[in-house]
Amino acid sequence: MIKWFAAFVGFMFYGIRGAILGFIIGSLIDALTNRKGGFTISNEEERVTPGDFELHLLTLSAIVIKADGQVSQKEMDYVRNYFVQAYGKDRANAVFRTFNEVVKDRELDERRISAFLAARTQYAARLQIVHFLFSIANADGNVSQAEAGKIRQISGHLRIGAKDFESLYAMFFKTTDNAYKILEIDKSATDAEVKKAFRTMAKKYHPDKIQHMDEAYIKGAEEKFRKVQEAYEQIQKERGF
Repeated sequence: MIKWFAAFVGFMFYGIRGAILGFIIGSLIDALTNRKGGFTISNEEERVTPGDFELHLLTLSAIVIKADGQVSQKEMDYVRNYFVQAYGKDRANAVFRTFNEVVKDRELDERRISAFLAARTQYAARLQIVHFLFSIANADGNVSQAEAGKIRQISGHLRIGAKDFESLYAMFFKTTDNAYKILEIDKSATDAEVKKAFRTMAKKYHPDKIQHMDEAYIKGAEEKFRKVQEAYEQIQKERGF
């Protein structure tokens, strides 16, 4: 990829500042040449390369980890284990090296990063990104309000619908009506509406939607799918149907 070559050349001549400038210029060149490969978007020919996707995902992870002003080792370990599981140790280490050398010390802009991904990935993949960010925040046993607020902002930039976000939010915050929120319905919904909502949500979160992605993402989809099933079963038990 041009940006990595440009970053390397910049580093050789001007050090870390040159690497950053080279990376930025190379990224612009990559974007202009409209390279192919990676995760397809729904309605355009433009795509995001696997390398770009991984680096942007790691950057969003860092933003969420820092959101509450505390860097949790458990959250960092969760991210590293996830990347190793998804991409393999060598590839994951390469992403972490690039992040540490080129991105880590820059101001991280979730709006720009999320907009980049929103324009180049399918909606099902973006739902999984938000679920992944919640899982990071929950790795230490608690999703703080600061972390939840930051994920909400990122979700908006990723163009995730409000009801879909609340559904994902309810999977990590237990309330009296979280089963209904997961199914994206009100407690006043009829039994028929509950059944219809379950079918809709099961279809939306079915792992087959992201079979083109790595194994770790498929497992994340399976977890969301399981949460939808559990929510439906809870309502069934409460209502006795």
